[in-house]
Amino acid sequence: MPGLHQLKPAPGSRRKRKRVGRGDGSNRGSYSGRGSKGQLQTGKVPFLFEGGQLRLVKRLPFMRGFTNNFRVDYTPVNVGSLNMFDDGAQIGPDELVATRLVRHADAQVKLLGDGEIEKSVHVSVHACSASARAKVEAAGGSVTVLSEHGTVEEAGSSS
Repeated sequence: MPGLHQLKPAPGSRRKRKRVGRGDGSNRGSYSGRGSKGQLQTGKVPFLFEGGQLRLVKRLPFMRGFTNNFRVDYTPVNVGSLNMFDDGAQIGPDELVATRLVRHADAQVKLLGDGEIEKSVHVSVHACSASARAKVEAAGGSVTVLSEHGTVEEAGSSS
């Protein structure tokens, strides 16, 4: 095994620095690769400088602002759409995916109070509005609020 004093970079991985402005014989003489005349040859130009035109970042105000990286996007399911299940059914995210009320199995599901429910069902979702909880409990069912790892809160009466 070679010692530290014998290590060398891989062949071709290190290149010599390009030396500009060292005469016409060097192939980088005269204008040194900058072309003739103009702002780019004679001076420094700031990054993203647009020649005095209003900069792109100032023309597009909607690109500035705050993005919350911790936002949770919920897939809404209305109470009225739970009537397709049988009376006394246990409804969780897997059952909602199977009936195509929710598209993705890993989606966070929120139960909303639009519509009426006539059946007594037991619903397990990640979030629930107060009106949806009241409608499910009035029909004789219950609502269980899940976290990502398990059950957090259980409320409602089971009949």
